[in-house]
Amino acid sequence: MLGRHYQITGIVQGVGFRPFVYQTAIKYHLKGDVCNSANGVIINVFGPQRSIDSFHEILQTAPPPRARIDHLSFFEVPFQNEKEFRILPSQNIETDFLPVSPDICICEACQNEILDFNNRRFHYPFTNCTNCGPRFSIIERIPYDRPNTSMKRFPMCSSCTVEYENPLDRRFHAQPVACRDCGPQLTYFRNGSDGIFGDHALIAATESIKDGEIMAIKGIGGFHLACDAMNETALKRLRGIKHRSNKPFALMAKDIPTIQKYCMVNPDERALLQSAAAPIVLLKMKVGCIIPESVAPTQNELGFMIPYTPLHILLFEMLSPEIEVLVMTSANYSEEPIVFGDSEKDRTILAQLSDGILTHNRQIVTRIDDSVTRIDQDHQRIMIRRARGYAPDPILVQRQMNQILAAGPELKNTFCLTRGNYAFISHHIGDMENAETFQAYQEEIAHYKTIFRVTPEVIACDLHPNYLSTTYAEKLSEETGLPLIRIQHHYAHIASVLAENHRFNAESAIGLAFDGTGYGTDGFIWGGEALLCNNAGFERVYHLDNFPLPGGDTAIRKPYRQALALLYANGFSWEDSLFPVSSIPDREKELLKTQLDHHLNCVDTSSMGRLFDAISSLLGICQEASYEGQAAIELENVADPDCTEYYPFEILEDKILLKSVIGNILDDLRQGIPKSVISAKFHHGVIQLCLEICVRIREAVNLNIPTVLSGGVWQNQILLGGVRDLLEKNSFNVLLPRQLPYNDGCVSFGQAVIANEIKDRMR
Repeated sequence: MLGRHYQITGIVQGVGFRPFVYQTAIKYHLKGDVCNSANGVIINVFGPQRSIDSFHEILQTAPPPRARIDHLSFFEVPFQNEKEFRILPSQNIETDFLPVSPDICICEACQNEILDFNNRRFHYPFTNCTNCGPRFSIIERIPYDRPNTSMKRFPMCSSCTVEYENPLDRRFHAQPVACRDCGPQLTYFRNGSDGIFGDHALIAATESIKDGEIMAIKGIGGFHLACDAMNETALKRLRGIKHRSNKPFALMAKDIPTIQKYCMVNPDERALLQSAAAPIVLLKMKVGCIIPESVAPTQNELGFMIPYTPLHILLFEMLSPEIEVLVMTSANYSEEPIVFGDSEKDRTILAQLSDGILTHNRQIVTRIDDSVTRIDQDHQRIMIRRARGYAPDPILVQRQMNQILAAGPELKNTFCLTRGNYAFISHHIGDMENAETFQAYQEEIAHYKTIFRVTPEVIACDLHPNYLSTTYAEKLSEETGLPLIRIQHHYAHIASVLAENHRFNAESAIGLAFDGTGYGTDGFIWGGEALLCNNAGFERVYHLDNFPLPGGDTAIRKPYRQALALLYANGFSWEDSLFPVSSIPDREKELLKTQLDHHLNCVDTSSMGRLFDAISSLLGICQEASYEGQAAIELENVADPDCTEYYPFEILEDKILLKSVIGNILDDLRQGIPKSVISAKFHHGVIQLCLEICVRIREAVNLNIPTVLSGGVWQNQILLGGVRDLLEKNSFNVLLPRQLPYNDGCVSFGQAVIANEIKDRMR
C-alpha cells in the first residue's frame, strides 16, 4: 500500500476534472481527496500500487474532453488509511495562478434535456453541466467555484444540490448548475414597457422576429442583434441602425443541414462548426445561394455558426419552420464594444438599436465577441478573430516568462500577460478608435491581472507614438516606475509565430510580414517587409518601395487616393480613362495633386495591404471602403482561378520596385484584359516575389532556415496557399500561426516574448 500526491496544471477547472478524478479513484477503489487550488488541481490517492498505476494512466490518457493538462507532477507520500475519496473545498493561495476554461458550447446531453417534455429542464434556457456552459464570461476571480462567479447570486435548489453532490451525476460539482426553480430567468422588454418573463418572454421575442423586427438578445458574452436573414426590409434597417453599409453580417442557422442549403461544408468545416468553441466559420457560397446579397455584399463566402447555448436552440425551435437562418451580429454601433450589461445606459443603447430586448439576470462579467475562423486549403484552422470559445486559453511557451504586460496594437487589439510558462492573450478587444473601446481595454487588463494574478514587472508596447495602447503603456510606466520596452510592429508579428511554434530562439528565420500599417524604425509606415530575425533582434532585408499616403487615414478609406498616389510616385500620368481618376471629384483631384507635389500631410509607406487596395481601385473594383480590408477582399474575390500568368516584380538592392508591375497592369487595362485575369496575375506575381525573396535570403545566409508568414494580408487565401505551396516545393520550412490570427490580434504575444528576451538580457 502506498500514497501519491499529484499537482496538475492546465485547463483543469470548469471542465469536470474533479468529478473525473473522483470517479476514476472510486473505480480503482482508491481513497484520498482532490481539490482545486489557485494554480490547478491537487490530488492525494492511497491504495495498492497496481490501482494507483492504473489511476495514473487514466489521468494522463483519458482526461475530460474539455480539459488540457499542461503539467503533471507527482511524488510518493506515506500511506494513510483514509476511509473514502472526497472532493475537498478549494484552496486559495494568493500567489498561485492557473488557466481558466473558455465558455463551452451546449453539449448533446443538455440539448436533449431541454427538448424533452418530461425532463425538469424542458425549455430551460440556462441548462448546463460539467461539459458545457458559461465559464470565462462569468468568472470574477479564481479558483473556479460558484461563489467566485456571477452564479453566486443564485442559491441552488434542493434538486440541483442533489445533482451537484452526486458523484455519478454529470452535474457533480458543475459550478453554474441551475434550473427553472433556482436559476436565471428571461425577461422581454419593449418600448419601455414592463417586462414579460420566462417562457412568455421567449415567445414574445420569436413572434417579433417573425414579424420582421430586430431583437437584442443577451447571450454568453454580450447582446446580439437578431433578425430574419431572408427579410430584406429588416436587413436594410439593421444596416442603417448600425451605420454599417457593406461589412458582412454573421449568420446563425438552425443546424448544419440548413447551412448546407446555402454553403459548401467539408468535413473539417463541419467539425469546426460543431466544436466546443462553436465559432463563426467562413464558408463558400453554393451556386444559386438564395441568402440575400445584402447580408454580405460582393462576397463569395458567408460566416455561419450554429446554436451554442440553450437559448439559441429554443429560439430556433419556436422560429422553425418559418425562419431557419438569423442574422446574429454584435449589438453595438460599428467599431464600438459589444453591449453586455443591463444598466439604464445599456438599455437605452439597445432600445436605439432594436425593437425589443430579450435579456436575463445572469450577469456577464467579461464581454466577449464570437470568434471567427476558417479552414484553409491545407485543412487547418485559421483564426481570424480569437474570442468566445478560445480565449483566455493560454499559449504554452518554452521558457519561464517574466511577468509582462504587452499593450498590443491599435487595430484588432489584444493585450498579453505572461507568467510562468503561460502567455495569456486576451480576447479580441477591437479597434482603439473611440473612448468606449479604450475604456473596455483598461477594464479587461485589470480583470485579467486579477484572475491570472499577474503583477507586471515590465511593460511592452508598439513603437507608434500615437497609438492609444502606447499612450496607456507610457502612462502606466510613469505611474509605476516599471521599465517600458518599445517593440517594432512587424518584428512582433514574426516573433509571435516563432514563439507559437516554439522556435523563438537564437536560430534565424525569414519573416514575411505583410499588412496594412505598422510604424517602422525610420518613422515611415511599413507593411511589405522581409525580415531576418531571431530572439536577439531583426534586420530589414527587403521591403516594398515607399509610396505616399496622402491624408493618412483618409487615403485608407478611399482606395482611389492610394491608387493615384501610387501612379504619381512611379511616374504614371492620371489618364481620364483610369477608374481612380474618374472616381475622384475634380476639386479633390486638384488638392491631391498639390498634396503630392509638396508632400503635404503625406506619410510614406511600404505597405503590401495598401498596394492591394491601390490595385483594387485601379481595376475599378473598390473606390471607397466602408470597412477595413474591403478593397483587398474584393480584389481577391474576382481573381480568375484558371489564370496562371503573373506580373514579375523587380528588386533593386533592398527595395521591391513597383513600376514595372503597375505598367503591366495599365497595359492590360488598355487592351481590355478582364479584371479577373489582372487580379489573378497580380496575386501570382506577389507569390513569385515571395519565393524570389526567400531564395535570395537563404543563399545569402547559406542556411536552410524557417520562413514565417504573418500579417493581415495573409488572410488572403490565394496568396497564403500559393506562397506556402511554392515555398514548400522549394524546400522551405514554412511556419504559420494556428492558435492566433495572422492579423494584429497576434501582435501583443510577439511584444511579450520579445520584451521577455530583452528583460533577461538586462539582468
